[in-house]
Amino acid sequence: MNPERFEAITGNYPRLRIAVVGDFCLDRYLEIDLARAEVSIETGLEVHNVVNVRSQPGAAGTILNNLVALGVQEIFPVGFCGEDGEGFELRRALAAMPGVKLDHFIQTAQRRTFTYCKPLMIERGKPPRELNRLDSKNWSPTPNNVSATICSSVAALARKVDAMIVMDQVVIANTGVVTHLVLDAIRRAVRGNLFVLADSRRSLRGWPAVNLKMNACELAAMTGGKGSLGLPRIKSSAQTLARSHGRRVFVTLAERGIIGASPDGDVIHVPAMLVRGAIDIVGAGDAVTATLAAAGASKATLPEALELAMAGASVVIHQLGTTGTASVKQLRKALRAQHRSADR
Repeated sequence: MNPERFEAITGNYPRLRIAVVGDFCLDRYLEIDLARAEVSIETGLEVHNVVNVRSQPGAAGTILNNLVALGVQEIFPVGFCGEDGEGFELRRALAAMPGVKLDHFIQTAQRRTFTYCKPLMIERGKPPRELNRLDSKNWSPTPNNVSATICSSVAALARKVDAMIVMDQVVIANTGVVTHLVLDAIRRAVRGNLFVLADSRRSLRGWPAVNLKMNACELAAMTGGKGSLGLPRIKSSAQTLARSHGRRVFVTLAERGIIGASPDGDVIHVPAMLVRGAIDIVGAGDAVTATLAAAGASKATLPEALELAMAGASVVIHQLGTTGTASVKQLRKALRAQHRSADR
């Protein structure tokens, strides 16, 4: 991608309106100072002293964070939180972000706020080290009245946004935002010029005719493959799926990069960018999702969208101890460095 195309694509971001439908959670980081370790008199166990607590939107909220960093004009989170302290924190964090509109983000006593609590060990001179995460989730089916409200939002926003991202983060079907009722609403709302990009932790099998993002294992499960897949087989499977589904298919490959396939038969592999020092892969996939959606809404070609996605992933993995984001300025810098390296 030449600089002129980069500026043309990213220059459109401040005019975009994008909806993010999915499971928003609260990422709560507990920073533990190892220098202040104690032993409990009552139990004899080591005490972790938390010296700082910071919270930010996670899961679908991480995608939203990246859209904010990209400078998207208006972002509509479509989801829910509980009437609890975590829900208050999540709404406050979302409301503080530029361009974020909470008209379609509901608070309900029928759900608890999805929360990832992440203890971080902080030691002078060393990168933060994350301990076992403490999760709070909903284990019962989402009530139909909550899903009905989400469906109404999907229908309303499909008529006014340039792109829609659908993020299904829960491990048990129909316990989150993207229930079977919401999928039916997405199927009805999809129109020809609306770029819809979907990602699901469980499976995208049976989803509406939207653009699909998945990893290689998820692709294998959808297409009947088994074991580790080489690049030729991934390309072939992605191409077949894109043709049958009628939309683009994106397959993330971790350190091997990303593959994109289109219904017209194009299939392209873009390698990952070079790693510079320590990395933290948390949030890289969400940065890829946000970058692909913004690029798709801005009419980027398939190769251009993939190149921007790899730049976004590279920026994020080099941010340690947090779920990072990638701005246009950072994307520009990463791509320039990559092109200089390739010219040597």
